[in-house]
Amino acid sequence: MNPALSTDILIVGGGIAGLWLNARLRRAGFATILIESGTLGGGQSMKSQGIIHGGAKYALHGSLTGASEAISEMPRRWRDSLAGTGELDLTGVRILSEAHYLWSPGTLAGNLTSFFASKAVRGRVEPAKGQDLPPALQDRAFKGKAYRLAELVLDVPSLIKRLAELAGDSIMSGQRLEPILENSQLVGLAVDGQPVRAQRVVLSSGAGTEALLRDLGLEQPAMQRRPLHMVLVKAPTLKPLYAHCLGGGPKPRITVTTHPSADGQWVWYLGGELAEAEGVARSENEQIAVARHELEKLLPWIDLSQARWATLRVDRAEPAQSSMARPDNAFLAEHGNLLVGWPTKLALAPDFSDRVFAILDREKVSPGIHPVLPPHPQPLMGTPVWDTLLP
Repeated sequence: MNPALSTDILIVGGGIAGLWLNARLRRAGFATILIESGTLGGGQSMKSQGIIHGGAKYALHGSLTGASEAISEMPRRWRDSLAGTGELDLTGVRILSEAHYLWSPGTLAGNLTSFFASKAVRGRVEPAKGQDLPPALQDRAFKGKAYRLAELVLDVPSLIKRLAELAGDSIMSGQRLEPILENSQLVGLAVDGQPVRAQRVVLSSGAGTEALLRDLGLEQPAMQRRPLHMVLVKAPTLKPLYAHCLGGGPKPRITVTTHPSADGQWVWYLGGELAEAEGVARSENEQIAVARHELEKLLPWIDLSQARWATLRVDRAEPAQSSMARPDNAFLAEHGNLLVGWPTKLALAPDFSDRVFAILDREKVSPGIHPVLPPHPQPLMGTPVWDTLLP
């Protein structure tokens, strides 16, 4: 067996949560190794819409929920880091839009919903008109209402690239993980036969955490999967749109984000209620037909005659909740030296790292002295889903 490597914190999972935690730990002086079995961001992260939520969409009936309050500080923390003045230096990450929008198509129910949403999150929502509207809504035919949210939309590939830069040589490719135990206590993992000892091991590998826990003989924390059936549409006529289209229900009727493809065209990425329950039950062709109908009804001035379509099934990994409820915060559980968690949303990556730091502070885990890592295999960057499905 190879000589053991040593580090302070061993992280499993190269999505945004693991990469963010890794960067914060390194900035605080900790030695880290991050293990990724596939590509960086290749799981949930590259399938994200990139919205840094501030909670507005959780208050569509005029009341602030626990989720709305928990996430309200996230846009500010992300903005500070993007400016280079926050907990991480994320200068250079591409901001796709400085704001996300609540958009009512003009129906009575939609207008009422947007009105109550704006009252519930006073100070975080302001009306948008004329040139302040998203480009796709700047058409004479648009008769609805729009509200500007103080929520960023990021280019996730550039975010992952920057977090990987902050990781230096701490990222390691590894397929097979086996526990290293001493006196029944986890003290590290063997990565493809290479022992790696650490003060703490953090599992942050999204849906992959379920299998890792099983391999470690643990049944808790349990995981739930929230399935989505997202839709992608690419056409030369598309203009940028970053908005939740409101209906009369508690969820956005449709959520649109716009992403640059490798050939320079825009791709709309559609989520919201469209991608949930009924959307999950539809076939790919049925889902595309419904999405086309929605866009033609909501945005009839957009020419979709040359559009290309695709769908993507996504399983969002979360800690198990009663009745499949959505978690309010990032989640972290502790089993001795093992920390297991899910950020639950892209925007909550800082909250996830806060929870890890709180445990390290409580347990008085401090940086040690470790040798420089020898050369080791490193994973590749993940590919954006729009470039894979609509090349």
